[in-house]
Amino acid sequence: MFQASLLDGTDESGPRPLSAVRRTELERGAWVDVLPGWIPNADALFERLLTSVPWRAERRRMYDKVVDVPRLLAFYDEDAELPDPVLDEAKAALDEHYAEELGEPFRTAGLCLYRDGRDSVAWHGDTIGRGATHDTMVAILSVGTPRSLLLRPRGGGAAIRRDLGHGDLIVMGGSCQRTWEHAIPKSARVKGPRISVQFRPRGVR
Repeated sequence: MFQASLLDGTDESGPRPLSAVRRTELERGAWVDVLPGWIPNADALFERLLTSVPWRAERRRMYDKVVDVPRLLAFYDEDAELPDPVLDEAKAALDEHYAEELGEPFRTAGLCLYRDGRDSVAWHGDTIGRGATHDTMVAILSVGTPRSLLLRPRGGGAAIRRDLGHGDLIVMGGSCQRTWEHAIPKSARVKGPRISVQFRPRGVR
C-alpha cells in the first residue's frame, strides 16, 4: 500500500526552482545532481500517473530463456503528449536549466512502475544510442514510495546510494551512462509502489 508523505500537503504542483540542485562530482568525468522534493504535491501526481498511464508488462530474453521484466513500463516519444501537465512543466524546467550544459532539449519520457519491493532493475547504463559514446544527461523524477537508487563505477567498485521518492529529482550527467552503472535493487522492507519518470535527449535509451 502506498503511504503518502507527511510533508506533501502543499497546494503547489509545479516544479520548484532548479537553482537549489546540488551536484556531486564522481570519477571518470561523471556527476549527479540531486534535488529532494523538486515536485510539490508529488503524491497527488503519483496517484494520477498510476491511473492514467497505459502501463504494460514486458518479457525479455535473458541468456537462454524469456523472463518477465520486474516492473511495468510506458514510453512517450518526442511527439507524444505526456500523461500529466506537471510532467510538461518539469520537462520545460529541465530544458531551461540544462540548456547551456546539455546543448539540446530533453525529448522523451520513459516511465517505470515498481509495484513493490519485489520489482527492480539490474545494474546498467543507458547506453543504447549516443549514451554509449558521448556525454549526455538522464533526469529522473521519482514519485511514490522511496526506493534506493545505487550507482557504482562500471567494472565494479563501491556503490553510492540515493533514496528517491515523493517528488525527488536526480540527474546523471557527463560520462555517467558509460563509465558508471545504476540499479534499483529488490527490497523486502519496501511495501509500497514507486513511479520513476526518465527524461532523455534524442537518441539516448
